[in-house]
Amino acid sequence: MNRRSLENLRMDRRLVGRSGWMSKADMAEASEGLPDASEKIAVKEAEPDPGETDAAPPEAAPQIPTGFDTA
Repeated sequence: MNRRSLENLRMDRRLVGRSGWMSKADMAEASEGLPDASEKIAVKEAEPDPGETDAAPPEAAPQIPTGFDTA
């Protein structure tokens, strides 16, 4: 493997956990050099409680006359 390929694999999440792959100091140094991507985080809106909805309750299904109604 050439040096560039090895450097690209240094922080590969599948290899970081391997014994002897990177020291903790190397890992801390490499992670400090990563760009800040916090603006890419999507904020999930809180879901309303079922008892606090402003929507009207769903309408009942329409009754289909069958001719067998006894009422």
